[in-house]
Amino acid sequence: MHSRFLFLRHHAVIALLALPFLSTAQHDDPLTSGKIGSLLYHIDRMYVDDVDKQKLVDAAIVSMLEELDPHSIYIPKEDLDEVNEPLKGNFEGVGIQFNIVRDTIYVVDAIAGGPSERIGIRAGDRVVTIDQENAAGMNFKNSDVMKRLRGKKGTKVDVTILRKGTSTPLDFTITRDKIPIYSVEASYMAKPGVGYIKVSRFSATTMKEFREHLSELKETGMKDLILDLQGNGGGYLRTAIEMADEFLGDRKLVVYTEGRTSPREDTYSTKEGLFEKGRLVVLVDEGSASASEIVSGAIQDWDRGLIIGRRSFGKGLVQRPVMLSDGSAVRLTVSRYYTPSGRSIQKSYENGVEAYQREKIERLRKGELTSADSIHAADTVKYYTMNKRVVYGGGGIMPDVFVPIDTTLSSEYFGQLVRKGILNTFALEFVDKERAKLLQRYTDIDAFIHEFHVDAVLTKALEDAANKEGVVPDPEHMAHSMDLIELRLKALIARDLWNTSAYWQVINANNPVDRSFQRALESLSDDSFHRYGMIKP
Repeated sequence: MHSRFLFLRHHAVIALLALPFLSTAQHDDPLTSGKIGSLLYHIDRMYVDDVDKQKLVDAAIVSMLEELDPHSIYIPKEDLDEVNEPLKGNFEGVGIQFNIVRDTIYVVDAIAGGPSERIGIRAGDRVVTIDQENAAGMNFKNSDVMKRLRGKKGTKVDVTILRKGTSTPLDFTITRDKIPIYSVEASYMAKPGVGYIKVSRFSATTMKEFREHLSELKETGMKDLILDLQGNGGGYLRTAIEMADEFLGDRKLVVYTEGRTSPREDTYSTKEGLFEKGRLVVLVDEGSASASEIVSGAIQDWDRGLIIGRRSFGKGLVQRPVMLSDGSAVRLTVSRYYTPSGRSIQKSYENGVEAYQREKIERLRKGELTSADSIHAADTVKYYTMNKRVVYGGGGIMPDVFVPIDTTLSSEYFGQLVRKGILNTFALEFVDKERAKLLQRYTDIDAFIHEFHVDAVLTKALEDAANKEGVVPDPEHMAHSMDLIELRLKALIARDLWNTSAYWQVINANNPVDRSFQRALESLSDDSFHRYGMIKP
């Protein structure tokens, strides 16, 4: 089973873009213009076999950049638009989220206000033809579907849909349009007076979304806020500064950058922020990087809020995009950023790119994700927050309150259900069959959370479905991971019935693996803010 959001592509490289594109300049340095050019000339003239010179040059660029740091990367011309899409905040297409289940394209969600949603395409629909081409049973990959459905704004694509409860196929003509890429995955009142916002990236449109959701929560009676940056790999530096600005008073240092050829540049908060008074909790984990660390670092250094979770990723480098002559580009690291107290949170990359990327896995092996005693600061220099609390740099933002993850509930059986996409597929097919009944019985997500239970009948059906997909029943492991299975399944059903925000409401309500959200709620009821010297609201 394949899964893809038409409005999102995942990337292994965590990006922090601060500056506009630069064009390539011509240089007369004999090392670059002579030595490399001379070698390519001789390879072209003398090498024993035919070679793809473009491929050779690309490989050389990649190798050179690997000698610099893990975040200086090469982007081929044909990949440039796709790589930049999540940070631009939109793309042009039809606006659906889909899954490919046993060679059938299922619509998981039609983006609100998008061209597909406007003409009546909805969750549960199955796409059987695209521009008269058969799309069912054709072994299509995600990229095949995206290639056929994406296109310039104003162009049209014809699709044929099969819909449960409708005896004949439905024909739609979709006029492609700009599709938003949302940064705010969830926003809701966690309890009376406490709002929750989960931000997944820092893109060009993030602050517009964030301010809208923040204002809506305040109108609903929000006094305190839980800002969830767990798993947020970063994005634009400017967006991070603007978000921190919403929480800090006027003329407070948010971040400064400095590099070998880039003089120090200080950035301060400016206007009156939307949430400068209420209590603030920021959730971070090992996947929170770059822009997420700028926000949480500024909040921590000014003692503006409580940081809860686990040590963040540790990316404190700023990249400048540089255009090359053939339309490709390089994101080149030009400076480091520092938190208001002077901390650089960049972790070491002296052992190479592979070791750098594996460092998160090493944290689990060393016990850091399960025990605060296993965490050792890479930088022993002491820095001080506004209230004279000691903090450290050199490897991420250390949370004020550590919350371990529980790895004991997992099992190989649960892993296979997730990796093979069986949980996703089962939830999608269950909702496809029962959508009308479920929505009639559970009028909103709150009713669903309190009243819907994954019972033995449903888990047996899941086990049977998994068996058909080659996952052999394992009663012992299934029982061991039952809390995880039931929670994930319930959350996926909620997502397919409503939206991604509903998914996170279910997960947060009873997460047996990571209690960061629950600890955040507790901190707003106990004396945590007093104990950690936070500024009182």
